[in-house]
Amino acid sequence: MPSDLYAVADFCLIPMGTGESSVAEYIAECQRVLEKSGLTFKTSDNDTCFSGYGTNLEGPWSEVSQAIHDCHAAVHRKGAPRVATDIRIGTRVDRDTPVGDGNDHKVKRVEEILARERAAAS
Repeated sequence: MPSDLYAVADFCLIPMGTGESSVAEYIAECQRVLEKSGLTFKTSDNDTCFSGYGTNLEGPWSEVSQAIHDCHAAVHRKGAPRVATDIRIGTRVDRDTPVGDGNDHKVKRVEEILARERAAAS
């Protein structure tokens, strides 16, 4: 087993106590952190718009954890006194996961199954 598991994480970072109804500036700060991390991440099903409720992030477990930590630190530096984050992390050791392909592979498999079912129903 590898010493650092390959992790696919889904996380939703929530700045709190900002006194503002919008948290977009804080989330943009986290986005900048993720861009600098070099890890594969997606904030939506395509690369041109953001999901309002979470980000998929993948890479070695320690780097994924560090990136989420760094997002917290950056959002605090921007002025949020509290930050809460919901995180789901998946790993697997029964096969190799090509770097950057963990989430895409799962989505593609589901799409293939649904396409087969639709074709069979036609």
